[in-house]
Amino acid sequence: MSKGTSFEIPIGPQHPALKEPESFTFVVDGENVVDVKPRIGYNHRGIEKALEARTYLQNLYLIERVCGICSHAHVFCYSQNVEEAAGIEAPPRAKYIRTIVAELERIHSHLLWVGIAAHEIGFDTLFMYAWRDREVVMDLLELISGNRVNYAMNTIGGVRRDIQSDVAEEVRKGLQKLEERAKYYTGICTSERTILRRAVGVGILKPADALTLSAVGPTLRASGIGRDIRRDDPYGAYDEIPFNVITHDGCDVASRVIVRLGETLEAIGIVRYALEHLPEGEIKVRAPRTVASNESVSRVEAPRGELIHYIRSNDTDKPERYKIRSPTLGNILSVCKMLVGGYVADIPIVLAAIDPCFSCTDRMAFVDIEGEREWHMTGEELRRYGIKWYEAKG
Repeated sequence: MSKGTSFEIPIGPQHPALKEPESFTFVVDGENVVDVKPRIGYNHRGIEKALEARTYLQNLYLIERVCGICSHAHVFCYSQNVEEAAGIEAPPRAKYIRTIVAELERIHSHLLWVGIAAHEIGFDTLFMYAWRDREVVMDLLELISGNRVNYAMNTIGGVRRDIQSDVAEEVRKGLQKLEERAKYYTGICTSERTILRRAVGVGILKPADALTLSAVGPTLRASGIGRDIRRDDPYGAYDEIPFNVITHDGCDVASRVIVRLGETLEAIGIVRYALEHLPEGEIKVRAPRTVASNESVSRVEAPRGELIHYIRSNDTDKPERYKIRSPTLGNILSVCKMLVGGYVADIPIVLAAIDPCFSCTDRMAFVDIEGEREWHMTGEELRRYGIKWYEAKG
């Protein structure tokens, strides 16, 4: 569609530049992007509504499948949220184990992202190297939990599996390999011309814009703002473990690469410290089946940024309301700001720079355009609507 000298270019919901279905409309003038309109909702799965129909224990399985890469972060956030509402606390050893798995997951996520970012700019050799090396951390996660993707480590009141001394030693060996590779990638990404020409000065997000648009995670910290839930609102064992919040003031794609690689090295240090100082004792406490009427908000620093879970209980074995705010939703407006003023050719790498996960972002609301009304269906209303729809369809 033409608007004077400008044109509207739709990208998505199905498009080679996107790994998940999402829609963006770009207004371009020649090769320059002058405006971006996001349209989320193509991958809505009804997770929040599904949580309200299942027990707190059953929801552990469902929550872990909100996102395949941040599965532990979501269950970590959920478990401590239910524990807060129920008035119980996980044992110290469980908190340390949760933290160890969270940081191994962060290493895995960041290495995966480095590979994807390299792929988006055509540097497929780096993509294959990074994905080869992330197998090391996936093997460590499998060693601890028995699973390579959804680890099933958390339960309400603690964790399901312990870390024995022989497993801890294998984790230390794996961390040594990961540290060497992370340092190597840091050198490559700060010196290789292929990367520098496609990343330095691309996708600018100034600090004031990052704050105004509520950016989170590495996206925010790559604009020079040192905010991290692990330090600012400690959970798990983070209040007992020394670590640095990695920031960079370049405000571009290159800075987001540097921040994630720096966080990978910090995560290795956190896991080492946690293994050395792992408390003795139980790994879980008994949790009640029902939770008294209460409200709770839980936050964790997922690999992509601040993850928020809200729960409202009603003295039953199922939550009355559950709400998830994923990090990608917090970064949608920021990525639109980054894209404006750039080139069409840079759209894939700038989108990838926030490490988007649209499957855990999408939500749905019903909007009556004529009546200017917005509402959400209850579970019963949704069920009746579905019955009528299928009856009408025959």
